[in-house]
Formats: sequence, C-alpha cells, structure tokens
Amino acid sequence: MIKDFILPDIGEGVVECELVEWLVKEGDTVVEDQPIADVMTDKALVQIPAPFAGVVTKLYYAKGDIAKVHAPLYAVQIEGAVEIAAEESVAAESAVAEPVAVTNATTSSHSSVSIEEFLLPDIGEGIVECELVEWLVSEGDWVEEDQPIADVMTDKALVQIPAIKAGKIAKLHYRKGQLAKVHAPLFAIEVEQAASAPAATINTDTVANAAPAAQIVNTEPARQGKALASPAVRRMARSLDIDLSQVPGTGKHGRVYKEDITRFQQGASNVSASSATQVKEAPVQATQTSQTQVPTSIVTQRADTVEPIRGVKAVMARMMVESVSSIPHFTYCEEFDLTDLVALRESMKVKYSSDEVKLTMMPFFMKSMSLALSQFPVMNSQVNADCTELTYKARHNIGMAVDSKVGLLVPNIKDVQDKSILEVAAEITRLTQAARSGRVAPADLKGGTISISNIGALGGTVATPIINKPEVAIVALGKLQTLPRFNAKGEVEARQIMQVSWSGDHRVIDGGTIARFCNLWKQYLEQPQEMLLAMR
Repeated sequence: MIKDFILPDIGEGVVECELVEWLVKEGDTVVEDQPIADVMTDKALVQIPAPFAGVVTKLYYAKGDIAKVHAPLYAVQIEGAVEIAAEESVAAESAVAEPVAVTNATTSSHSSVSIEEFLLPDIGEGIVECELVEWLVSEGDWVEEDQPIADVMTDKALVQIPAIKAGKIAKLHYRKGQLAKVHAPLFAIEVEQAASAPAATINTDTVANAAPAAQIVNTEPARQGKALASPAVRRMARSLDIDLSQVPGTGKHGRVYKEDITRFQQGASNVSASSATQVKEAPVQATQTSQTQVPTSIVTQRADTVEPIRGVKAVMARMMVESVSSIPHFTYCEEFDLTDLVALRESMKVKYSSDEVKLTMMPFFMKSMSLALSQFPVMNSQVNADCTELTYKARHNIGMAVDSKVGLLVPNIKDVQDKSILEVAAEITRLTQAARSGRVAPADLKGGTISISNIGALGGTVATPIINKPEVAIVALGKLQTLPRFNAKGEVEARQIMQVSWSGDHRVIDGGTIARFCNLWKQYLEQPQEMLLAMR
C-alpha cells in the first residue's frame, strides 16, 4: 500500500516552508519516528519524522523548493498494513459528555473485530486544539467503557477524555506535549463487532481501490424540543434567528451541524441521500495531520530550543499583559510579627490536622482578611471596563496562587465570610491538591474577588504582584523569618517576622485606604484573640 505523508500544520499562520534537506532518498527503508526532512519556516528549522515504517517511493519536492502545508511531502510504501480510511472521519461537533467514535476500518465477514477512531470532541466553545498532557493508557492496553484515556489541556482547564467503548488501544495518534486537533482522531481502539455490522462500517478493500467513500450519516430528523447541537452551532442558529428544534439533524441521534442549518436556511428541509456525502467541518487532512505532528520543541540551527507558549501559560501571559496595561498598579509593603499566631497554630495543628485538612497558616490569613474586608468593602470590589461603575462584591471569594504542574493557577475559596477556620482549611487542602495535579474544576477558578500569592513558600520576602483582573487588589506573602526585634522593654528578642506586599488598583483604591485595611488585617494576625472575638 502506497500512502502519502501530508505536511502538517507546523505552527499558527505557517502555510508553507522551504525544503532545506532530505535526510532520506527514494528507495530507502525507514522506521517509525526516523527523521525524513528538515524544513525551514519563517521562524525556525523543523525536523519532520516518519509516522510509520516503510519504503520511501516518492519525494515530491527538491531541495530548496517551497512545500505547502496540507499537501503531500513524500510517499511511502507500507507493507502488511491495514489502511485506515481516516479521510472519511466525521468532524462531528460534540461535547465532552458526548464523545464520538467513527468506525474507519473493519475486518472481513469472517472476523468480529473492528478498529474505530475516537475523534477529539468539542471541549468548549471556540476551542480548536488542546495539548496532550498525559496518556493514561498505552498501545495494546485493554480499556473499559468510561475508563480515563488521556488528560488534555485547553487554554482554560485540564480535561480528562474517557473511552466510550471497551476494547484494545490500537494506536495513540499523539505524543505527550503535542497539540491535538478538535474533530481529528485522538486514538484508535479495537472493539468487538456485533453480529450485524453498523451502518457506519466502511469496507477497507473498497476504500483502498476507490475514491474517498461517501460519509454515512444519520438521516433521522432532530427530535423536537431541545435540539442536540454544540455551542458553536447554537450560536450560529441564534445569529440567523433559526429555531434549532425545526432543523433536521444529520448527525447521530439527530445531532444538528452547521451544514444542516445552512441547508435549512436555503429551504432544503428534506435531507437527501446525497447530503450524506458532505464531510463535517474538518478538512480531510486533519487525520493525516494528527498522525504526523511535529515535536513540540523546535530545534534551531544553533541548537537553541523554542517552546510554544500555550495552555495555562498562554492564558496567564494574556491576562498579565492586559492587567498591567489597563490597571495603574501601586505597591504597599508592611511587616507582620506573627510570633503569637505561629504559636497558636502549632498548638492546634496536631489535634485538627488530617488527610483532608492541613492546618497551615493560610486559613488564618484568609479568615482574618475576610474580617477586614467587612470593614473595607472597596478592597473586595470590581470596576467595569471604562471605570464608570464599581461593584462591591457580597461574597468573599479569596483566591490563592498555586504553582501547579501546568502553570500558575489561582483557585478561590468561596464564601470565606461564612466559613470557620477549619472549613477554610479543608477547602484550601482540597484546592491545593487539585491545582498541583492540574485538575482544578473550572468553577473553582471563577468568581474570585481578591487574591493571595504565597511567594514565601518558595523563598523571597518582597514582591510586586500583578492584580488578577477584574479584582482590585492582591497581596504577596514573603517567607517567615526569625529576626531580632525590640520588645516593649527595649530588649532584643527573636520574633517570627513576615513581609507582605500589596498591589492595588489606583483607579479605585488610594494609599490611605490600603494602609488602613492592612493595619486592621495585621492586628487580627498579630493578636489572634482579636480575630477570634471579631468572628461571628
């Protein structure tokens, strides 16, 4: 079988590249992952690996030619391989709760096993790709229905992809760290075939000797009432003022696609058999691209390493730039003497700490901060984009910056004003464990009203933290140090000292306000009995 290697998307906006050097020649036998060619984009030199073993039969470009993305780069003869008709996969729009598997190849009538491609579904509105963080299975593993298969990272959260059927993993199309495309195959699974073959089965002998087969879709109309459709399709229907429940869906269980809306708008309410040949939204090269992704680290001619900024890190970069460019920051620093609080916490932690609750210093910081916010509500406010309205937030949702394996995350503890110190401690423990594993739920990352960054856990005493927009203030806690200080009698003694650094939004907070707020917070922490008396 001769198969063309399609030059994949090398990076955002790159549509062509120069063929710098062929590392093989026609007639060579290559193994999987062997380097085939060096190509030069306008940004870097990229090495293209072989996605499978075989004999190189054709090199489509000469050295120095310009190669086109999504066009054949070379052809390879694969011996003894079963061709998977990946080009006929449906780029079906679906939510994570409703992942789709498309049968791309089946065995003959004498066998009861088929190979199905799992298409990476729509994980969220507007997301077209995500990073493969971790495979939770290996090729050859047997998996059960709903068993976690992979962790993928979007620019918003870590999402776990489950198996929709039981079977044996036949192929993992991406390596750890690569970008997976929505609507393209993520992995292939070998499943037991029922006695009667499904309607979507494609005969591989026919595929190998004919033009791409017509995509078979479900022609039953969408059920009335709440239509089955993705957020992008719903948005399209709203923009066209079309009732989705009236649109005949050609997808599984009557799922409505964008093409269905277009046909409906043009008056084609009856779905003909010819409409089944339309491929759903993803180009046919999507599968080939997914199987031939280039490494995430791009080596330049001088051996420098270029790493794409994506996922949580990309979101953080955008948010920080927006915050600094739109909010006039100012910094206020203070010194806290936490000797008495450290002693109180030490006396309590043995009794109240458990696997579910770690009684650190943070619960005391958060609870005392909530008490102070009640007296200074402007510190718990949010300002609109044009700075014409200030919203005082009733809930004290205090965020904490966590250095996780996927980047900086800021989950927040909801309603600290209504929680006890132990309840706050339990929430901090839960969110810290979740953040460090990269598995924070989106709801835990939303709705924050003020933030704490504990830089002292890693070292350092003073910082200038960046405000977590749309909040108006953030504080950085320095490391706890044992330092000499004078007591009331003028005697030098060892005290537990911490430096705290505030950043405030100078559009709505002035220096006097943040100083008075910090003094009250300091009083609660330096004299824990005052904090206990203020608690209701």
